[in-house]
Amino acid sequence: MTLTTAPCATRSSQYDAFYAARARAGLVGQLYAMAMGEDYPVEIGASSSCDWHLLGLLTARLRLRPGRVLVDAGCGTGGIGLWLARALAVRLDGFDLSSVATAQAAERRTDFLGTHSDRAVFRTAGLEDTGLPTGHAQGIVCVDALGRATDRGAALRELGRILEPGGRLVMTRALRHGAEPQWQDQLAAAGLVQEHVDERPGEPAMWERLYRLWIQHAAQLRLELGETPAERMLREAQQTLPSLHGRRAVLLTVRRLPHEPDEPRAADTMTRPNTQPGDQPTGRNPQ
Repeated sequence: MTLTTAPCATRSSQYDAFYAARARAGLVGQLYAMAMGEDYPVEIGASSSCDWHLLGLLTARLRLRPGRVLVDAGCGTGGIGLWLARALAVRLDGFDLSSVATAQAAERRTDFLGTHSDRAVFRTAGLEDTGLPTGHAQGIVCVDALGRATDRGAALRELGRILEPGGRLVMTRALRHGAEPQWQDQLAAAGLVQEHVDERPGEPAMWERLYRLWIQHAAQLRLELGETPAERMLREAQQTLPSLHGRRAVLLTVRRLPHEPDEPRAADTMTRPNTQPGDQPTGRNPQ
């Protein structure tokens, strides 16, 4: 879920309130499931646009070998990172602004990893200051979280810093209608190069379905979540709905090269088949 940009402590408290409220009530997850339909990965329970198609792309684009380190940047309650850690047999380092979310993520480790739950750790940190060592990870995923950064360029530089040479960062990005991508300069400043751009044609329609469901169930959201978290969700829905028409959503894969290239390489672009998700939480809204 995307909340209005605010100082880190304020944003943390807002996310804490949302995750605490969601844990008390099942309505938010039900509305995500309604919006995504059969594409909703129930086990993950993400507050994002993560569906089965995205999970498949993340798995393919990371190309991680067993035992390597994966960072889930802006992990929320940890479902995406934990699912990938199990599927790829890797170690997981997840972080999020919300201490409530990371505590919930830690509690879910055995659900995904069983007796190997020590392969996953979670911490409270921001995208611009992760607290992780340089070259720590061979792979990073960042799903619907970059928009939470106060400074996206600084966040990319930090994620690039913690990425090992040769490692990949896979992240969701979105563009308003008619806008040109602005990430090339940011990637260059972070020492990263674009490797793949995968189109996500069904993502804007998913957010539209979800936001309309929030508005339709406004009274129940207020009852189950409380006035303040519900009002933040409804404000997000009302402010973002008009911008979804013509929106372009992509999964961007970038890499820290193992050595300096002799000349720039062209990005490989693969377009996903133009299928719409069926009917799918808040989440972090489109960036």
